[in-house]
Amino acid sequence: MADEQLLLAIDQGTTSSRAILFERGGQQVAVSQYEFTQLFPEDGWVEHDPEEIWETTLRAVKDVLAAPARASRPIAGIGITNQRETTIVWDRVTGKPVYNAIVWQDRRTADICRKLEEDKYLETVQGKAGLLLDPYFSATKVAWILDNVEGVRSSAEAGNLAFGTVDSFLIWRLTQGEVHATDATNASRTSLFNLREQSWDDELLSVFRVPRQLLPEVKDCAADYGTAAASVVGEDIPILGVAGDQQAAAIGQCCFETGALKSTYGTGCFALVNTGNTFVASNNRLLTTVGYRLDGKTTFALEGSIFVAGAAVQWLRDGIKIIDHAAETEALASDAEPSSGLMVVPAFTGLGAPYWDPEARAAILGMTRATSRADIVRATLKSVCYQTHDLIAAMRADGVEVSALKVDGGMVANNWFSQNLADLLDVSVDRPTVMETTALGAAYLAGLKAGIYKSLDDIRENWMLDKRFEPVGVDSSEKLARWSRAITAVRSFADE
Repeated sequence: MADEQLLLAIDQGTTSSRAILFERGGQQVAVSQYEFTQLFPEDGWVEHDPEEIWETTLRAVKDVLAAPARASRPIAGIGITNQRETTIVWDRVTGKPVYNAIVWQDRRTADICRKLEEDKYLETVQGKAGLLLDPYFSATKVAWILDNVEGVRSSAEAGNLAFGTVDSFLIWRLTQGEVHATDATNASRTSLFNLREQSWDDELLSVFRVPRQLLPEVKDCAADYGTAAASVVGEDIPILGVAGDQQAAAIGQCCFETGALKSTYGTGCFALVNTGNTFVASNNRLLTTVGYRLDGKTTFALEGSIFVAGAAVQWLRDGIKIIDHAAETEALASDAEPSSGLMVVPAFTGLGAPYWDPEARAAILGMTRATSRADIVRATLKSVCYQTHDLIAAMRADGVEVSALKVDGGMVANNWFSQNLADLLDVSVDRPTVMETTALGAAYLAGLKAGIYKSLDDIRENWMLDKRFEPVGVDSSEKLARWSRAITAVRSFADE
């Protein structure tokens, strides 16, 4: 019977909403995906319309539930994974958002973060939440909404409003307002959650001026999140798993052992290494976070976050329009002049780890009259490799042994990119057969709670290698030094 049941994964990302039906072995049965609008109301601001997030998610879910390939097989449960840190505040009675979703990439609260650091709150936030003071995280976004939308702070203090990352908003809508909850991974990205105590923290709430009445209940990643109602999706289906997208990808990659490392190349790039039951406080500006929490037991992780990875390829296509499709980049990069020395720093929304500079902006450095579009494409792909190198170097400085890297996300379908990543990092890079690791991780969590899988070992049997990229022993020291100068240039330009 377990083999007949399917698992429904909702993967609500930064640029699209997807729904995928999986069989027990990880095989896809049906998929539906819809892109939605990116809003840029001011420089450094990034917003989404929560109603468009909901509408595209609901359409995708209904598509796969009605797909002929489903063949009327029962759905054992729903797993939800989501763009993390993106912040929504909504009315508890009407369910309507009071403002657009403020996206994780948004930089509008840089001044607030700077002031908090000047006021000596960094040690408190890092010690309790494991995070740095940066606009990336949810807390200052919530405070901004409370302070800048008329009447919202008083309404929040009266208990009339709810805050959540996107998972919470979807759960609320799917259960028709019956459940206001999140999981420990998403909670760990708010700056309001005490990682050691695994609970919302009164001191952090005070620092960021966020009323406790707004907050969702925090559950394990595999838990009962209520039922997606038949009146909403067409049939009653239990919601049984939730994790933020990067943690879900680590679960989909079966990074269950201490030291297991994955890097996901989606809109941004996120490298996450399992540190077991140890809270590792980084001395190199990485983030301590919840990897997953199962049966009340927390597994921690260290994470490095790059804000722009696949988004840089999207910029090549939609921004400067030098490619028509992302798939073109592999051939163009291969044909480019490798000695051109061109550098692209894709800091469109600032720099993430290990720099954490919200004011930095993107640049192309070292152009000549001979510079071609192939050179720009190659340098853009290389910039993501360089940023990954910065993250891995920080992990090594924090005492993490790195000998292999599991990769996923749209960019790693590009063999040129994956090989250059292996060469620059000087480690083997493993690409799995099933590339939809984020959605698969959410499905695994739902399957754990539903009893489809008995243990993490049961899940691990599904992982299969598609291709291993071995480093060829290239000396990259000169190129890395040039990259370092490029980073210094964009940061000094921002300072001016």
